[in-house]
Amino acid sequence: MASQFSRDRRREKRTWAVDGSRKKKKERLYFSITLRKKENDSRLLLQKGDEEKGDGKRFPSVGKSTLLCNLAGVFSEVAAYEFTTLTTVPGVIRYKGAKIQLLDLPGIIEGAKDGKGRGKQVIAVARTCSLILMVLDVMKPLQHKKLLEYELEGFGIRLNKQPPNIGFKRKEKGGINLTMLVPQTELDLELVKSILAEYRIHNADITLRYDATSEDLIDVIEGNRVYIPCIYVLNKIDQISIEELDIIYRIPHTVPISAHHKWNFDDLLEKTWEYLNLIRIYTKPKGQLPDYSQPIVLNAERKSIEDLCMKIHKSLQKDFKCALVWGASAKHNPQRVGRDHVLIDEDVVQVIKKV
Repeated sequence: MASQFSRDRRREKRTWAVDGSRKKKKERLYFSITLRKKENDSRLLLQKGDEEKGDGKRFPSVGKSTLLCNLAGVFSEVAAYEFTTLTTVPGVIRYKGAKIQLLDLPGIIEGAKDGKGRGKQVIAVARTCSLILMVLDVMKPLQHKKLLEYELEGFGIRLNKQPPNIGFKRKEKGGINLTMLVPQTELDLELVKSILAEYRIHNADITLRYDATSEDLIDVIEGNRVYIPCIYVLNKIDQISIEELDIIYRIPHTVPISAHHKWNFDDLLEKTWEYLNLIRIYTKPKGQLPDYSQPIVLNAERKSIEDLCMKIHKSLQKDFKCALVWGASAKHNPQRVGRDHVLIDEDVVQVIKKV
């Protein structure tokens, strides 16, 4: 009887210990959620532009201005001391018939998201870009990479991520309705209600379609996050060995270069084109050969005949009759198609207007 009593006491102690650890974990989560909510109240929301732009972000004095000079042929002051670049320097690269604009931004430092070193103005420009080139010194890449990612994350920029697959819909009454389509390791109804209460939301439908975190839910509620692809450009590879270079090549989203010696620029440009996710469409006037010198560049997410007409001129939409397509997207050459036909890279298109 005594042994049974002692076993029950030990079981109760373990239960209290587990409940206590869960309570502490949730308290830490609530505290971090409150901090994130207060930090996000003052964030700036900017709309993304139509032009394809690449933005160069880096710590001071890592060779980004040298990279812009050698890639785009634009003068940006280069020196051995830090904070050489104090203003935004634009440049244009012509690659595969497309014009890609590069912006050489001033280097950001620790605390930039809070306004240090004009950090808010610099990071605000990055929110409008289609791609970020994070230029790092190959001798100390991990330290700089973590600090830069922290500063960008604090300003609502998510690098190489997709928007969370979470359904969120406010309603006037009915309380919080949580639907979990897969088992959750962190979120439960109590924690979700606590997060929503920080934003004074007491009636909403939440659908979790994957194993989400509290940060994912906060990003969905805030609604002002931007998801931008990023390439980590490791500069000054002339200072490391071949063995170290082989290891760097295995790191995802990374391109090693030497801006001074112009090494591996081809790989960087190809990776930039891949991450921008662009396609080229050639136009063919009636009775003439296709114009391969000036392709129309479309985003791979908006590549229908209708998108092509809007890119050429808005009036072409009203007068559109049909289009003839040559290339990989056509079942036979040429194929007569309508507005909804989806194009593929290097297709040739002839638009026929109404008489």
